[in-house]
Amino acid sequence: MTHKLNILVTLDENYLPRLNVMLYSLLRSNPDCSFDVYLLHGSIRSAALARTRALLAGRGRLCPIQVTEPQLADAPTTDRYPQEIYYRIFAARYLPRELDRVLYLDPDLIVNGSLWPLYTLDMTDYYFAAASHVGALMLKINDLRLDMDETAPYINSGVMLMNLELLRREQKVEDVFRFIRERKNLLVLPDQDIISGLYGRRIYALDPFRYNMTERLFQAHAPFDMELDLDWVRKNSVIIHYCGRNKPWKKHYLGQLDVFYLEAESGLEKVKGI
Repeated sequence: MTHKLNILVTLDENYLPRLNVMLYSLLRSNPDCSFDVYLLHGSIRSAALARTRALLAGRGRLCPIQVTEPQLADAPTTDRYPQEIYYRIFAARYLPRELDRVLYLDPDLIVNGSLWPLYTLDMTDYYFAAASHVGALMLKINDLRLDMDETAPYINSGVMLMNLELLRREQKVEDVFRFIRERKNLLVLPDQDIISGLYGRRIYALDPFRYNMTERLFQAHAPFDMELDLDWVRKNSVIIHYCGRNKPWKKHYLGQLDVFYLEAESGLEKVKGI
């Protein structure tokens, strides 16, 4: 293999089938790469990971890390946002110290192209690289709600390149817990509220059309931009993210981008031995 990438995921056991589809798309779209996939979790059974390990065999390895974080006991959670979403904020604390960077990927996305240009991005002065989906009005609201710098992006945390080396040197864990305590009732999308609110000045803004394409972004621009169609997405969008409640594995999906998920899901079903 030409390149090796460190990948981070955080999820509970219910999302393992989605993780496997995502990893299949990752392997398929990056044939010249191998992967160490670090899984931060609270209580996933080892036996439940057998299929994921088999999928990665020959191209990488799965590295589960069970996390216990008592200070997160009172952090806001919902069925959509379990406690595991907070683990990515502390990735530098949990991951092996020899790792200098890691690419976090949500399990509800599809990798549609090479990740190497993103993974090798110059992160000298940045903690995170991530894309924003927020317009000017919502950005202003978030600035006020989270006391953000007006020039900082409000990011989608589903795709984040992390500068672990810099975070280890400069991130103060107590700042995170203080932010949660002081704004507990104002947190809407908790993990990305915290990352955007605390670290906005140290976030490198990625192109969302390339690295965090969503159905909402596609629908907002496709009717007006003649170049933006499914062929454009297939050729140019490296990551397609099914964030929100509109999921392609559920009935009545609204939109067109589910075609990429269904292709990956069908491909995974044909893989032998897993």
